[in-house]
Amino acid sequence: MLFDLDGVLIDSTPAVERVWRQWAIERGFESEEVIRRAHGRPSITTVREYLPNGDHMTENRIIEQLEIDDLEGVVPLPGAAELLGALPPERWAIVTSCTRPLAEVRLRAAGLPRPLQFITSSDVKNGKPAPEPYLTGAKMLGFAPEDCVVVEDAPAGITSGKAACARVIAVRTTTPEGELFCVGADWVLENASGIRLDAPKIQNGKLALLLELNG
Repeated sequence: MLFDLDGVLIDSTPAVERVWRQWAIERGFESEEVIRRAHGRPSITTVREYLPNGDHMTENRIIEQLEIDDLEGVVPLPGAAELLGALPPERWAIVTSCTRPLAEVRLRAAGLPRPLQFITSSDVKNGKPAPEPYLTGAKMLGFAPEDCVVVEDAPAGITSGKAACARVIAVRTTTPEGELFCVGADWVLENASGIRLDAPKIQNGKLALLLELNG
């Protein structure tokens, strides 16, 4: 299983929106539009779109530090800790558009376990919605992408997972259900509490993890 972080395992939406609203207002952009476009993608992608002639790396470092400093309300989402605790450590990874320092800080703030495999925007050249993040996650786990299940909340992440040929469970934590299905989600649940791990079984000579979805 390949999990996005923000909006899937942790609730950081209020902090994310505070940071992007501040950044947009200070630079004269419409804040709600910036927040919508920034969601689920590497922050530098949004910076480049709004400031094509700006100092992208400096702006990105400013945003990253603002997000690292703002941890108010960063908590695990329902079902996240239970699901991660039930999965064998070698069978799941986090694939996030956060930078590595930010992802590490938020994971600690939420009190969730650090995965053996942790893919961030610092580890890929082409972030979501490109397939590279989830292709990298599947490779690090040692599975073909089509044998993986991605759990996402954002259209950019769903697009990334589907482009990597994985199946995608979407959660309705940040995006309306219709939009999740529109971009290709295979299933839509309320949150991670709707995913339950059944007893592993042998299928075609391989150990398979069976998921029960409810929501």
